[in-house]
Amino acid sequence: MNQPATTGRRLDTILLKVASRCNMDCSYCYVYHMGDEGWREQPKLMSPAVVESVAASLRTQLERQGDPFNIVLHGGEPLMLGVERLSDLCRTLRNALSASCGIHVQTNGILLSDPIIDVLVEFGVGVSVSIDGPAAVHDRFRKDHRQQATHARVVAGIERLQRRDDARPLFAGVLAVVDPASKPSEVYSCLKETGAPGLDFLVRDGNWDSLPFGKASADSTEYGEWLSGLMAEYLADPAPPRVRILDDMLRLLLGGKSYKEGVGETDYGILVVEPDGRISKNDTLKVAHASADRFERPWSILRDELSGVLASASFEDYWRQQRPTSSLCKMCPDLAICGGGMVAHRWSAKRGFDNPTVFCADQRLLIANMRNAIRLADGDAA
Repeated sequence: MNQPATTGRRLDTILLKVASRCNMDCSYCYVYHMGDEGWREQPKLMSPAVVESVAASLRTQLERQGDPFNIVLHGGEPLMLGVERLSDLCRTLRNALSASCGIHVQTNGILLSDPIIDVLVEFGVGVSVSIDGPAAVHDRFRKDHRQQATHARVVAGIERLQRRDDARPLFAGVLAVVDPASKPSEVYSCLKETGAPGLDFLVRDGNWDSLPFGKASADSTEYGEWLSGLMAEYLADPAPPRVRILDDMLRLLLGGKSYKEGVGETDYGILVVEPDGRISKNDTLKVAHASADRFERPWSILRDELSGVLASASFEDYWRQQRPTSSLCKMCPDLAICGGGMVAHRWSAKRGFDNPTVFCADQRLLIANMRNAIRLADGDAA
């Protein structure tokens, strides 16, 4: 392997938007319901030519930087590729990168058929499934295009994955979007019953100009209260699964480090490749405003080297954007724990990204409750 390059940021994660459409119509989706219509310009599926360019570019980047990176198949719904195209994609990536880089898929689970699972097993693709909790919680927002409930079909996909001895080790976990009107105990119990080894939770997207669903004001703490309730369930469980967001924040409070974007002060080199080959920033930035995820220069995997993107001034600005610029954040004693939150959640038309996260009050409440839980645990241990 060649010596790693000494210039440019390293690539940590690359999201491959292999499908620009989805077989579900979740009302809170940042891709289809947050004002950015860029998906309409994209081909429905990533073409074989783009896949070949992705694989070649990733092989070159791996040789340059030395350290492996994660590849996440994303969408839309990535399993809409179908069995044959999914198999070709995974084979192309594995032939280029062998087993050095992890390949994962983030799916809504509905298309987890046995033939699809056969492909995932053959190429060692990790699987994370989106499910928001029990049917009453999940089906409130996660419907199909006929506005029909999807919970039963998602659970069936998870169960199909779990029934197979060869596939069960690939199940990385489930991902839930928080509904602050739900009960944390019920959501935690439901997600644990899936048998997932790890749970992760996302707050609903929003910013200072468009408050997240369920937040009465920027100063209200609905999400902080919900996540604190989740923490209480987690800490009381004698045999819990991993809960990524809580684990990372508790680890930081105890002097460790975080592994989750948007928590702590670890920065990540994340790029997205769209179905047509365009190279973009993290697409969660769409939450801020239309095209916020686009670089000024229209890079494409079909003609541009990833090393050039990673060494550019535009990427450097994007990478540095992970750290908050707000003076309120810089003076805050909790900054090392919350990290300023997700970049998109800091947006306002008046100040751009020069704000704390709109979830600042929620974060501070959760962190205070975590500190109290640690103090109580220390007292019990003494």
